[in-house]
Amino acid sequence: MIDTHCHLEMKPFNGELDAVIERARKAGVDTFITIGSDFGGCRAAVELSRKYDSIYAAVGMHPHDAKDFSDEILENIKTWVSLGRTEKSDAKDTGAKIPKIVAIGEIGLDYHYDHSPRDIQRAVFIRQLELAGELDMPVIVHSREAKQDTIDILRQSGVTRGVMHCFSGDVGMADEALSLGFHISIAGPVTFRNASKLREVAKHVPDDRLLVETDAPYLAPEPHRGKRNEPAFVADTARFIAGLRGISYEDMDRITTLNAKRLFGLLAPGEGQIAYKIRDSLYLNITNRCTNQCSFCIRYQSDFVKGHNLRLGSEPTEKEIITAVGDPSAFSEVVFCGYGEPTLRLDLVKSVAAWVKSRGGLIRLNTNGHGNIINGRNILPELRGLVDSVSVSLDAHDEAGYNRICRPAFKNAFQEVIDFLREAGQYIPDVKATVVEMPGVDIEKCRQLCDSLGVQLRVRKLDVVG
Repeated sequence: MIDTHCHLEMKPFNGELDAVIERARKAGVDTFITIGSDFGGCRAAVELSRKYDSIYAAVGMHPHDAKDFSDEILENIKTWVSLGRTEKSDAKDTGAKIPKIVAIGEIGLDYHYDHSPRDIQRAVFIRQLELAGELDMPVIVHSREAKQDTIDILRQSGVTRGVMHCFSGDVGMADEALSLGFHISIAGPVTFRNASKLREVAKHVPDDRLLVETDAPYLAPEPHRGKRNEPAFVADTARFIAGLRGISYEDMDRITTLNAKRLFGLLAPGEGQIAYKIRDSLYLNITNRCTNQCSFCIRYQSDFVKGHNLRLGSEPTEKEIITAVGDPSAFSEVVFCGYGEPTLRLDLVKSVAAWVKSRGGLIRLNTNGHGNIINGRNILPELRGLVDSVSVSLDAHDEAGYNRICRPAFKNAFQEVIDFLREAGQYIPDVKATVVEMPGVDIEKCRQLCDSLGVQLRVRKLDVVG
């Protein structure tokens, strides 16, 4: 896990930083972005990034210190970034060389304390956003009691890569920041008893825009509240957010780590995964081909689901899939899903499913219901005893809506889906239809259709995958 925002250069860590880093590593936190906030802090953060392989730095002037900003400091920031691009470290994942200075920050507006006049805060914020644009760097934004000015300035700046750090706004502000391309970082206060508004934000932010941080030495999460915060405690915040989002801590770790690496340039994406775990299910990504081009499909927006890269370079063999699965009994179910339609590789689905079943595993098939058209025969009898449950993408209550949303490769595809759903229960114990909640979809009519077919309906939220 990465603590994406801490202040290891500050005095509370003097003389014991090595011990702090060791405690973090024992907690599973092995990478740190230390954030400069004034001139001396920036210089110290840069020095730490040079001394420790695991520490990266951001440089910028905090709104508290905007009154001290000068052309000389601006030139220093440029120099630090330039040197940081030559003083690189090895990315653990790829061996690629990555810069040690990864962002401009912490910059922004603070109307709570007003340590610097507000007009100066705004002017310095704008200038540092311009600098980030010139240097092609992401930004780390502080905003406290300055919602509208922060959003307005960000929108006018044209900067689209960055994070709203230690977010304290509401869902409305989060949506405005997300619409500009920003990430939302959640810190320890989400664990506090009176943090209902922040908890709603923590549940609301899409997977691919969520970050987690400590802001150490400040704002220690429960159960450490009142103590000096440190990077090890980011695990407590992450565990709490995972519970809010209904995912495992492992999922939360993977999602936020990937997001941090992508935002701050710490990772070159690798090869797509064949088998990927979400909660206690194992999903199998056996093809990226599909006979639908659904308007809502995540594969047209991103290579990643819950922190897993699903963009395959080539389709895996049966041996590669079985190797990737390992022990199928270790999971609550093994799901044929991924970025494509599994029944395009029906023989492989059947052989791998038989292997999983022989070792005590349960099989779920996620399909668009085109298997009979694809294979030129009724495939359902062939799935008897191999597939324990099937989830079929219905996505509309009539043919016109289906064709508009799913853009199938076949004529009469909607009727084929209906026929597949109607007959599936004869061969598969558990049959569900799914519909994505989006404009133009009549959920109630879909429910009535499913009732007439004798199948359950599960409604999925738009842009919530996995």
